[in-house]
Amino acid sequence: MSRERELNEEHGLEDRVVKIYRTAKVVKGGRRFGFAALVVVGDRKGTVGLGYGKANEVPPSVEKGIKEAKKHMNQVQLLGRTIPHHVVGRHGASKVVLVPAAPGTGVIAGNSARAVLELAGVGDVLTKCYGSTSPKNVVKAVMNALLSLRTREQIEALRGVKLS
Repeated sequence: MSRERELNEEHGLEDRVVKIYRTAKVVKGGRRFGFAALVVVGDRKGTVGLGYGKANEVPPSVEKGIKEAKKHMNQVQLLGRTIPHHVVGRHGASKVVLVPAAPGTGVIAGNSARAVLELAGVGDVLTKCYGSTSPKNVVKAVMNALLSLRTREQIEALRGVKLS
């Protein structure tokens, strides 16, 4: 585990456990519990990943979640400390709206969305969740929204025109 922490400090990666899920299986001797951890990993500079790890104990499930999140890191387009434009992300029954905010506003978001946005490096943003507020779906919807962001230069290149 200490080797893992050293690597995180080297790359500047931080991790945050969004939610721990506990499941129970009834067997002859009683209940057998299983755990799952929803984890977000980011460098606060535009790179963020999401992981979900399952194990019989909490610490191994968190470690597995962190490992998966590092495998699925994505680059996010930022405009200073905020996002370039208004965007909607969807996953399952969840819908998340992200709106750019003025400097000094901060991250106005619930727990699940806040974890992803802060570790992605977004400092000023307004969010609103519609539909299901299940942490798994909200986190995936926020990731969907962040990955659909484009800068002005990218849009100009895609369309082959100069925007005024």
